[in-house]
Amino acid sequence: RDCPCAPPQAPPDPALLEMLRRFDLSWEYGPCTGITRLQRWERAQALGLSPPGPVRDALLEHRDNP
Repeated sequence: RDCPCAPPQAPPDPALLEMLRRFDLSWEYGPCTGITRLQRWERAQALGLSPPGPVRDALLEHRDNP
């Protein structure tokens, strides 16, 4: 049952979902099993793999929706 006090969520932006899908499917940034998208992004950054900044921005903005 939905909480009457919770604001309705807007439908996800198709462009955002496509960007995240491309990140998920790209082996360039290493495996994704057992870690969050943000952990994967941070690991790729630490390894000098230059993951896309907009992916990190989106993940931080939407922390409640992995």
